[in-house]
Amino acid sequence: MHIFYTPDIKLKSELPEDESNHAVKVLRLTEGDKIVLIDGKGNFYHATITRAHHKRCAFDVDSSYEEKSALPCEINIAVAPTKNIDRIEWFAEKATEIGVSSITMLKCRFSERKDVKGERINKILISASKQSLKARIPEFTNMINFRDFVATPFDGQKFIAHCYKDQERQELKDLYEKGKDVLVLIGPEGDFSEEEVELALKNGFVPVSLGKSRLRTETAALAACHTIHVLN
Repeated sequence: MHIFYTPDIKLKSELPEDESNHAVKVLRLTEGDKIVLIDGKGNFYHATITRAHHKRCAFDVDSSYEEKSALPCEINIAVAPTKNIDRIEWFAEKATEIGVSSITMLKCRFSERKDVKGERINKILISASKQSLKARIPEFTNMINFRDFVATPFDGQKFIAHCYKDQERQELKDLYEKGKDVLVLIGPEGDFSEEEVELALKNGFVPVSLGKSRLRTETAALAACHTIHVLN
């Protein structure tokens, strides 16, 4: 069954132009064909195409239902984007497939990348959500200053993963409490600065390790996400 993203489904019964083009010109769908729609907010819709136009493909909704969350918690990953943008795009795709609530791009002292094309990342999140049969698309926040982000209130467990061996850390798997909302900070390729770690601790973040291996930024971010899934 073909799945399409329709964020404005409660306002109009038409696919967005890019989805219309894909449905009609690429997939060759026509009137009477059955499709599945997601609104990005956690709802599935079964529908029937009523007008196959490559810019304004119309449909009638036959039924709808809410996606049952695979987890009893919200998983939030804040990560400094890598110099090679392909790596962070890979993380965004795979984390969405596994299941993540939000992804935030952090601007840190040692960040090698100062900007990210948010529109491209959002397209990846939409595509990965459809591919993995998820109706809820992760929330994406683009390039927020580390100091501002760690000072923002969060109702749940807060962790910062860093590599300073002279500072006491326990593994994430030993500190996370099953069922609780969680926020994990992942630093840039040069790690967080010591000042950033100290600031995070003052704002209630708990230092953690993700294991004995030295991981790349995008691997660490995905490992944190997957660890929470396994523990739940």
